[in-house]
Amino acid sequence: MKFIKADWDPELHGFRLDAGAYLAELPGLRAGLPPGAWSFASDPGHYDISGATRCVKDLEPAGIHLATDKSAGLVLEFAPNRWKHDSGLRISYSGVTHFSVDHEHSIDRMLVGTVLLDEILPDEDGGCTHEIALTDASITVRCADLQAVWEDAG
Repeated sequence: MKFIKADWDPELHGFRLDAGAYLAELPGLRAGLPPGAWSFASDPGHYDISGATRCVKDLEPAGIHLATDKSAGLVLEFAPNRWKHDSGLRISYSGVTHFSVDHEHSIDRMLVGTVLLDEILPDEDGGCTHEIALTDASITVRCADLQAVWEDAG
């Protein structure tokens, strides 16, 4: 990620997370981000790690659905963390030109597990790139736009 920091700190035995540089840059990205991406990235609770139920931190990957036709659609589902979230998150991507999941395997005791933070940046073709840092992997999606919907866990 370019602005978001989500790095393992061996001294802390935990992750050092910082969205400050991205939040400072975000107003300047508005004109370059598609409407759905802007709406999701600029939601006031998105990066409120201290407790907002709409913060992506600690969500758990729950499903990947790739379109089987030529629509270039992709849906990622995230289950709520039972200690933090009231709802899960479904992100629907349109016009997908790239999708990857990269496993790092740098912390043996952790599973791919949970979301640390994410970052959405404008792409040179008018779309966006969405990178999601997980505890031991990352997801990258390049697309025309995305729609993020918080859904009841029940």
